[in-house]
Amino acid sequence: MATFTYKAKTTTGQTVSGVLTAENQQSALRSLGDRALFPISVTEGGQAGKAAITGRHKKVKLKVLSTFYSQLADLLRAGVPVLRAIDVLSRQSSHPLLAEILKEVHSDVSGGESLADSMLKHPNAFNELTIAMVRAGEQGGFLEDVLARISVFTERQDELRNKLLGSMIYPCILLFAGTVVVVFLMAFVVPKIRMFLERVDKPWVTTALFVVADFVRMHGLYLLGGVVLGIVFLIPLLRSEQGKLAMDRWKLRMPVVGNIVTMVAICRFCRILGTMLHNGVPILQALKIAKDSAGNRILADQIDRAAENVQKGDSLSTPLGASGLFPADIIDMIAVAEESNNLEAVLVQIADSNEARTARQIDLGVRLLEPMMLLFMAVIVLVIAVALLVPILRMSTAAH
Repeated sequence: MATFTYKAKTTTGQTVSGVLTAENQQSALRSLGDRALFPISVTEGGQAGKAAITGRHKKVKLKVLSTFYSQLADLLRAGVPVLRAIDVLSRQSSHPLLAEILKEVHSDVSGGESLADSMLKHPNAFNELTIAMVRAGEQGGFLEDVLARISVFTERQDELRNKLLGSMIYPCILLFAGTVVVVFLMAFVVPKIRMFLERVDKPWVTTALFVVADFVRMHGLYLLGGVVLGIVFLIPLLRSEQGKLAMDRWKLRMPVVGNIVTMVAICRFCRILGTMLHNGVPILQALKIAKDSAGNRILADQIDRAAENVQKGDSLSTPLGASGLFPADIIDMIAVAEESNNLEAVLVQIADSNEARTARQIDLGVRLLEPMMLLFMAVIVLVIAVALLVPILRMSTAAH
């Protein structure tokens, strides 16, 4: 079953619109005919949160989503069926956009679709990682645990984003003001001072400053236009499958940040895999489902290869260790757990310990960001000051 958005006219000539569930577009048209509605347009997919002017979907805030995941998990733990829980939350939600999305999700689920497939139609609210984890929870029979975990993930992500934005406000203002001042100096002040320093013995830093100033004055607008065009062409490229694959590879290879991204992905994979094994899901099926929960295509490909090796009778730790993405201590723990037949408990333990350690690293990185930005701007200003003051001091010394 699929969701269709329609616009139609009634027998009285009134224009109405809405959402219905049908097997295909022909079935949707027949359903409108049965209601004595004359269709104007019928398009597949929901229209929740679509802007009237741009046609693009509005985003749901992470704080709102975190609350929704937590409430849905609580209702499922209390024994409320999924359909009933979604209906209750859609009616009680104080966020109009989320309420509209939940109504469409409820319509799709009542039509026979899984919760993950229904959420897949709303990328403005539910990302790929969330959908992968929900699908794993549905197939493994631990949906409420997954939703609670997603709620924690989302809440931490929202806290990190707010903390990052808060830490970046002052440095960004300083960076903007500093950039304006530097460009002004390069384009107007330095050329005037340069006339008095032509015959003075200049250090290399002053010569380099003059070269940069000439470039900014003569080609600054072209450089700015090139940057804008580069961004315009880069965004569609990054949204393609090849672009996403390249971005996932680059994320893992970034200095310092790459280790954090890798550990976050590994912790997600270990927790989902351990939870699925604990609920009796066979390891091959669990691996194929849990690989998507890592949120990184490179890591997912390596896990998929590991599943093929496990199917041939090899241990899980050997192919994961050969990938070079998993730390040696985690591989050793997985190997010992396989020998002792305690893999599901050890995987959850790995996720718990490394998540706490990674959270501390992220917090430390955010705290260091502001002084690093300030130091960067200070170095630029110092270089310009030295480049201009040194030849002036030499000229003053020579005059005496």
